[in-house]
Amino acid sequence: MMSKTADVIAAGLRERIESGEFAGGRLPAERSLSEHYSTTRITLREALGLLEAQGIIYRELRRGWFLAPPRLVYNPSHHSHFHAMAAEQGRIASTEVLEAREVPAQLAIARHLQLLEGDRVYRIRRLRRIDGRAVLYVEHYLNPAFFPGLLDEDLTRSLTDLYDQRYGIRYGGARFTILPGPLPVRAAPALNVASGTPGLLITRINRDQHKRVIDCDCEFWRYDALCVDVEV
Repeated sequence: MMSKTADVIAAGLRERIESGEFAGGRLPAERSLSEHYSTTRITLREALGLLEAQGIIYRELRRGWFLAPPRLVYNPSHHSHFHAMAAEQGRIASTEVLEAREVPAQLAIARHLQLLEGDRVYRIRRLRRIDGRAVLYVEHYLNPAFFPGLLDEDLTRSLTDLYDQRYGIRYGGARFTILPGPLPVRAAPALNVASGTPGLLITRINRDQHKRVIDCDCEFWRYDALCVDVEV
């Protein structure tokens, strides 16, 4: 149960944040804050955790606490790619390729792609940032039959554009699953958080204009970086 002291500290910090006191975007070190409020580090962290849960601040491992920027608004029903989506909202996106190679498909991925377990697939692991902040670790699994030679391409660019411009393949439909849960070991370090930190897993199975299943994306988002907004 949150202590009353932590509630008071959280309210005070929120007032200071809203007044613009931390315009640089970073909070003072925990030791400085605990001294300022004459409290223990345990109580201070309770207060900081409350503000983090509200999406007001966020923590990065070994770096400290920061003011949370506005969430990226994500409409899964639109086929706008990551960079275009960010640009439309006045944000700057970047992509880093962590790995790109051919691997045998594990059972779950094989089922998503309508293949057999052990069939060869392309796996591309990428880290995506908004305004310099790592917000998304994504694993793309592609059926190589549709994309010969793709691993030799510049994979920091939009795969949506690459599919269209090189292979004449356009997205024609998708199935989405959105599931909150802890970020796994393979995703958390890239996002500068501890393993088990709350996140959002969005699994997207994509079909092309001919209704063929062509790829599957497993997106691991920082939970405080995203707002899913769908109008039907």
